[in-house]
Amino acid sequence: MRVVVTSESRFSRTPDGRVWVQAGPDYAIWRRYLVAFDRVRIAARTLDVPEVPEGAARVDGDGVEVWPLPYYVGPRQYVLRRRAVARSVVTAADRGDAVILRVPSPIGSLLAAARERARLPYALEVIGDPYDVLAPGVVRHPLRPVLRASSTRRLRQQCRSAAAVAYETERHLQRRYPALPATPTAGISSVDLPAVAFVPNPRPVRPALTEARLVSIGSLEQLYKGIDTLVAALAHPAGPGPRLRLVHVGAGAYRPHLEQLADRLGVTDRVTFAGVLPTVEDVRRHLDAADLFVMPSRTEGLPRALIEAMARALPAIGSTAGGIPELLAPADLVPPDDPAALAAALGRMVTDPDRLAAASARNLARARQFSAETLDARRADYYRAVAEATERRGWPARGLRVPAPR
Repeated sequence: MRVVVTSESRFSRTPDGRVWVQAGPDYAIWRRYLVAFDRVRIAARTLDVPEVPEGAARVDGDGVEVWPLPYYVGPRQYVLRRRAVARSVVTAADRGDAVILRVPSPIGSLLAAARERARLPYALEVIGDPYDVLAPGVVRHPLRPVLRASSTRRLRQQCRSAAAVAYETERHLQRRYPALPATPTAGISSVDLPAVAFVPNPRPVRPALTEARLVSIGSLEQLYKGIDTLVAALAHPAGPGPRLRLVHVGAGAYRPHLEQLADRLGVTDRVTFAGVLPTVEDVRRHLDAADLFVMPSRTEGLPRALIEAMARALPAIGSTAGGIPELLAPADLVPPDDPAALAAALGRMVTDPDRLAAASARNLARARQFSAETLDARRADYYRAVAEATERRGWPARGLRVPAPR
């Protein structure tokens, strides 16, 4: 059986027909589906380019192909090309295919609507929460409240209609977007770390710090990650304790805004924007050199960057957004959008060597639950359940119709 998977990633296709991704899942991720399916087809936006983009990884390969959808960036281009995208994504899946939609996703919603009208089953991988992503202060758009309500309502309906549902989190997304009681479900993080991602031992108790190096990781295309909150926290009056310095790894449109914020608050000399690092080894070196990882996000699923930091036995402070509380101890959490609370939490952590060592040990132990060995079996069971549900609910097709743009 073939599985068709929708993705919001943006791919590039070179003249030789190979497909690449600069930021997103590569072939190693997509080949996971082959444990239960003969072939994998990814339906995603694809742009023809003359050469391999810098830093790109291969997407397609043995058993994995890409079904190119019309390329667009942003809501305006999506509206203009929605009809063409709908036609293309519907034809990506035949009646005998299993279909897994990575949601929330405008592309996935188009195929979900068509499958429902044709009385054909689909499964879901719920990897994010539109209620949090479109919360006030996260996205600046005049239609944000309308988009938040409609996206949340749509995802709830899809979870009730799906033949099987996998959630990125263990509890958070399940509570907000429940499936029907008889529907096969699973909590499976897409983060499964190789053995090399882990350090062998937690950090010991160390002498009191005179200067604390903080590190944060995440895209700056939106303010999802709350890095503005972190920069503001550095400007709060510090009590006795080490001087705090921040290195942020990641790039995006909001970097100039954050640099201006740091300048306005007088902390430019303590904030470094490192941009995108070329290799995962470079990222790990930054984590190993840091004293504390900080994730003050406004919205999250189950954050890979935090789990990777924990695998390096790095103590961490995070917000209460999304799945972060499933990873960190309650004492290591602060509300989003609260620079004063974040500053206080940072101060308490970096001035207490015993607490830093305890958090290091706790984080490393928790991260080991996201090893590839631990998650591979659970993921394989879910994919097999999708294949079985597809066969069980493979009703006679009435003919797939392209949903009319609304």
